[in-house]
Amino acid sequence: MVRFVLNVLWALFGGGLLTALEYLLAGALLCLTVVGIPFGVQCFKIAGLALFPFGKDFTGGHGGAPSFLFNVVWFLFAGLWIFLSHIALGLACAATLIGIPFALQHLKLAFVALAPFGTRVHERP
Repeated sequence: MVRFVLNVLWALFGGGLLTALEYLLAGALLCLTVVGIPFGVQCFKIAGLALFPFGKDFTGGHGGAPSFLFNVVWFLFAGLWIFLSHIALGLACAATLIGIPFALQHLKLAFVALAPFGTRVHERP
């Protein structure tokens, strides 16, 4: 029940809905080209995490060499800037005591957005 309440508050006040829509739009645009489809799929994965991050966790390093190469391309063209924007939003949220849980979720999104290939998002028990 607490996760549900936190996810609703996140979607409305923590920027979750807007962030998820941005990832969905970017994913849809990337999927318009054959080369962009793998990157668009990662945007969709991050959008799901961005919409309801409470109760979810991620593990990385599950892809080998292809994931590493895709992560390098992702990092050079988008990952660094997305990472920095989530860090800035997290710092802004952490300025208030009530915003600290939202800041932690932006930190989670920052690390997933830094290198999404080979990262698995799963429900926390």
